[in-house]
Amino acid sequence: MPQLPAPAYPAEVRARLEADAKEVIARYPDSRSALLPLLHLVQSEEGYVSRTGMAFCADVLGLTTAEVTAVATFYTMYRRKPSGDYQVGVCTNTLCAVMGGDAIFDRLKEHLGVGNDETTEDGKVTLEHIECNAACDFAPVVMVNWEYFDNQTPESATRLVDDLIAGRTVEPTRGAPLCSYKETARILAGFPDERPGAVAASGGAGPASLIGLKLAKGEAAPRARVVSPRGEAPRDEPQKGAEHLSSHDAPQQTSASDPAHPAGPAAEEGE
Repeated sequence: MPQLPAPAYPAEVRARLEADAKEVIARYPDSRSALLPLLHLVQSEEGYVSRTGMAFCADVLGLTTAEVTAVATFYTMYRRKPSGDYQVGVCTNTLCAVMGGDAIFDRLKEHLGVGNDETTEDGKVTLEHIECNAACDFAPVVMVNWEYFDNQTPESATRLVDDLIAGRTVEPTRGAPLCSYKETARILAGFPDERPGAVAASGGAGPASLIGLKLAKGEAAPRARVVSPRGEAPRDEPQKGAEHLSSHDAPQQTSASDPAHPAGPAAEEGE
């Protein structure tokens, strides 16, 4: 059945969002390029992208609601139904899964009494499994409103959601201090995080992420360089008998790549 037109925002909300939208649109040479941040903007108002929010985006950008809906339904960061103050995402992709991500997700579903993409009755926590948090070296990883909680266990993840529900202060493993899902959406829309010290606390990559770079630079250990920069002669060759860290660390000579040892004819079976 056809749906009725989406209700409009109240006048004062519409005026505030229009002022913010004007600022966002001014960043782009083509106004329709502002659609992604505008969807984050309306999500910061209601905690999800409602039909009212999509109609607003279509109106200010001169698009059809079908065009806006096509984008809003494509990207998983846009919620399509009301969600909690804290979006708890458990990575269940390959590495996190084998390191315990599946066990964490199962424990949280049981502990919170919700399924995937469902919200607790008090409206505090929405639980979902996500494909990858781009932090495999800290697996298994849980994210809360897109802030990292590394090296989790079922027990630590349970304590985490209990603290969120109880309103206790929770500190991410790295990155900025935690804020609400609506505040996160406004930051993703491109507006500054005005909390004192929040930007400075964002930090950088952890040691596990940087070890490969240090190895490549020869900084992690003496004679650790195994691949030279392009255009430079090999330096700091491994000691005789030393093994490469993995088969991907340096090109390996094979019969196919070494002219001095061309591949011969295939032998008959049994020879």
